[in-house]
Amino acid sequence: MQNTRIPPSGRPSVESSPESSTHFGFTTVSEAEKAGKVAQVFHSVADRYDVMNDLMSVGLHRVWKAFTIGRANVRPGMKVLDIAGGTGDLARAFARKAGATGEVWLTDINDSMLRVGRDRLTDKGLLVPTAVCDAEKLPFPDAYFDRVSVAFGLRNMTHKDRALSEMRRVLKPGGKLLVLEFSRIAKPLSPAYDWYSFNILPWLGKKVAGDEESYRYLAESIRMHPDQATLADMLSAAGLSQVRYFNLSAGLVALHEGVNLG
Repeated sequence: MQNTRIPPSGRPSVESSPESSTHFGFTTVSEAEKAGKVAQVFHSVADRYDVMNDLMSVGLHRVWKAFTIGRANVRPGMKVLDIAGGTGDLARAFARKAGATGEVWLTDINDSMLRVGRDRLTDKGLLVPTAVCDAEKLPFPDAYFDRVSVAFGLRNMTHKDRALSEMRRVLKPGGKLLVLEFSRIAKPLSPAYDWYSFNILPWLGKKVAGDEESYRYLAESIRMHPDQATLADMLSAAGLSQVRYFNLSAGLVALHEGVNLG
């Protein structure tokens, strides 16, 4: 992967205790072990990621992302950071809106996913800077970006609070964070959704991606992720203001927003 210059970092050093434990789906693991397990999931599914997204959501992921892009309201000349950007859906749209005078970064902690995204954008004629980086330790200076986005990546982060604080740190005063993530579906739909998640998703993963266990982890990680109200509180605790969220598809997915008022 080609190297791209990253702006000088203003981030603080963050260290975690090697004895600390966390969850990997429904399993308790050490924090160091989780990082490796999540990495392996996305190394495994990178090449079939977009096909699986279309199958799993019956194409709805495109609607959710389109809503997020509209709420971002990226304008020419803006600087945008797409975290856990994977195959580049949001970065592609942001780059077109930011134009030649803008700056859109596609980042991911997983180089397999990032390589797929970089190649897809290049095929579309979009040469955007890319970087492998950890959302909990962003290699960007304070108050650098007008928008920061993370779509379907926050739930995989070990220290979500640290990641959200880092996202706020790199936002300019008045800049907006957008977090698109699976959330808590309306209760009447829960039984059917649970059956689909723990039966159909792993089956699709096995048949299409050749990886049943990664999609079982997907279903489990969604259940372990904070619900809408809890995540909204986490954005506020990270120092963001005007926090709000939008339930999409009966709460199957939610888009959270917060503004850095400086």
